[in-house]
Amino acid sequence: MEDATLFIPGSLQNAAVFTIALAFAGYLLTYLSNRMMARRADRLRLVNQRINDFYGPLYVATVAGNIAYKSLLAKQGKTHCHPIRDEDLGEWVLWMKTIFMPLNDVREKIIIENAHLIVEEEMPQCLLDFVTHVVGYKALLQKWGEGNYTERRSMIGWPPEFDLYVEQSYRALKAKQTRLLHNSLWRLWRRISRSSK
Repeated sequence: MEDATLFIPGSLQNAAVFTIALAFAGYLLTYLSNRMMARRADRLRLVNQRINDFYGPLYVATVAGNIAYKSLLAKQGKTHCHPIRDEDLGEWVLWMKTIFMPLNDVREKIIIENAHLIVEEEMPQCLLDFVTHVVGYKALLQKWGEGNYTERRSMIGWPPEFDLYVEQSYRALKAKQTRLLHNSLWRLWRRISRSSK
């Protein structure tokens, strides 16, 4: 009988230790899961901000500018705008003032005001070149406003890698956003957190 009474407290002790260990493991698992989900939420927030405030608007304005540019060339029966012929000058000035420069101004503002959202550690050269190109056109438009049409294009050329950079960055961020949104653990966490509110 004494052996049986000694055995019961020992098994109760083991059960208590097991219960504590299980509770600690549950707490640790919850802590790690919450931490992982918080990091994922932070990454998703940053990706969303980069898309919404930088790469998305930059991409849309760039695509719109390219479509407009190709439309103007098609209207003039050209494949390149060089050279701007005398008979094309009026149309070129009109499109620069009403379409291209407003789009350039939008893109310049996005780059300057949201430079902190670029993906790279360093400012990509094509973005700096684009802003410089726009500044060149601002000076040219001032001359045009004074009636001086001796120059027809900005002295600072369009950076050829700009369009590709914008498109690739936008698409890469959209893919990252999709991965973050469609991860099964993330979806489960979102359901649980919504149902607990």
